[in-house]
Amino acid sequence: MSQIKKVVLAYSGGLDTSIIAKWLQEEYQCEVVTFTADIGQGEEVEPARAKAEAMGIKEIYIEDLREEFARDFVFPMMRANAMYEGEYRLGTSIARPLISKRLVEIAQETGADAVSHGATGKGNDQVRFELNAYALMPDVKIIAPWREWDLLSREKLMAYAEEHNIAIEKKKGKKSPYSMDANLLHISYEGGIIEDPANEPEEDMWLWSVSPENAPDKATYLDITYEKGDIVGINGESMSPATVMEYLNKVGGENGIGRDDIVENRFVGMKARGCYETPAGTIMLKAHRAIESLTLDRNAAHLKDELMPKYAEMIYNGFWFSPEREMLQALIDQSQHYVSGDVRLKLYKGNVIVVGRTSDNSLFDEEIATFEDDGGAYDHKDAEGFIKLNALRLRTAAKKRR
Repeated sequence: MSQIKKVVLAYSGGLDTSIIAKWLQEEYQCEVVTFTADIGQGEEVEPARAKAEAMGIKEIYIEDLREEFARDFVFPMMRANAMYEGEYRLGTSIARPLISKRLVEIAQETGADAVSHGATGKGNDQVRFELNAYALMPDVKIIAPWREWDLLSREKLMAYAEEHNIAIEKKKGKKSPYSMDANLLHISYEGGIIEDPANEPEEDMWLWSVSPENAPDKATYLDITYEKGDIVGINGESMSPATVMEYLNKVGGENGIGRDDIVENRFVGMKARGCYETPAGTIMLKAHRAIESLTLDRNAAHLKDELMPKYAEMIYNGFWFSPEREMLQALIDQSQHYVSGDVRLKLYKGNVIVVGRTSDNSLFDEEIATFEDDGGAYDHKDAEGFIKLNALRLRTAAKKRR
């Protein structure tokens, strides 16, 4: 501990990380630098400054990273159509590499010896924070208080806060029973009654979306414009990546889009039940597949789909800055060269419905695909030889077995 003179803490301004800041000062007798990131969680981050100052912290970083998060992390992931275990849209997972990146950059800027985070010893986030940090700063020291201290209950944390005069927010009304994490891509819920996979979530748990039953009876139409696999505009208006996501979260939530209830396999080995609201991500994935269906070669599309689960698993497990993820990203980005055009969507009561797609790079040939007279564009007789060649091994095996 005596070797640590300065540590950079990923600091939300909440009770847990405020306790960690004080604990680091007390246990390590070191200087603490706080880093608070706005990645679209929908809460004011500036109040974290006053809380840090109250603990005598001199170096305080508060940064708006929404555009970087959307542009350099979410959008590349969307080009891959990434889904973990076929359901999870990786909302928490994709935020961790950006936070880790800034943690180690600030450590280098301030001459800090270590970085610290508030992730628990049971979850995936400890792995993600630390793998990504080590990938960028191999010799960094990492302090994970939840793996060191004995403050393993709410009562002990509250007692520590009271003993060290750490401000405890007294909020009116019912306290949320859930552990929540939010950013531009999603908000997650864990704990409380949904720890039991048999329990249906309470309706008042959901914060970003109306229930599909209460969504408007009139559909909302969106025209989404793509350039090389990325959304660049909606309804004819050019938008930055973060603005795209903010808009889609709003309109998607209003139409009951993006609710997921999942039991997933954590990297640390346990199953966990989580509920997620991902309005923008749900719309973006549907629209991206629609424009790819028109512009991407069949075998290229199928290869992408084969590789996608591995790519998603890399992000989920914390390997964003690994060479294998970067290799796959290069392949994915190459595939997007002609993925440009427009997709028309209809949002209605929890559904995202593709109703049209157009592109100057379209591989759809109406003359060939038509069920009407194609004027000789496609020779039906060619199909006979194609079928017989593909059936050759099947027929040979069948004859041998008889």
